[in-house]
Amino acid sequence: MPRRFNKQNKLNVKKGDTVALTKAITSSKGQPSREKGYQSRVLMVFPNDERVLVEGVNIRTHHEKPSQENQQGGRVHKEAPIHISNVMVVDPSTNEPTRIGRKQIEENGKTRWARYSKASGEIIDK
Repeated sequence: MPRRFNKQNKLNVKKGDTVALTKAITSSKGQPSREKGYQSRVLMVFPNDERVLVEGVNIRTHHEKPSQENQQGGRVHKEAPIHISNVMVVDPSTNEPTRIGRKQIEENGKTRWARYSKASGEIIDK
């Protein structure tokens, strides 16, 4: 059933989360590829494209022209986004990849949605 009111994609990954790769990611020439299980931090999330930018994963070589900031120019290595299905959030208590669920919790008389680990049941959002 499609969403009727809030059309924004709900992703289980947020900026700053520690994620583990569920699939090996190959990088451009000269850079090592990342193996399945590699854990790193999420730098950016692109919900419309369902992609995430993970630190040290999917490094690409970008050729830059000389400019005011970079007067020499040259080749720069940058991370490129990968699909959200290739990462899983790492459970902070067990340090293992886990599936994520959402539930309402009550704090100070107010309710809010929080992400929790389906393996341990621990709340991830603080």
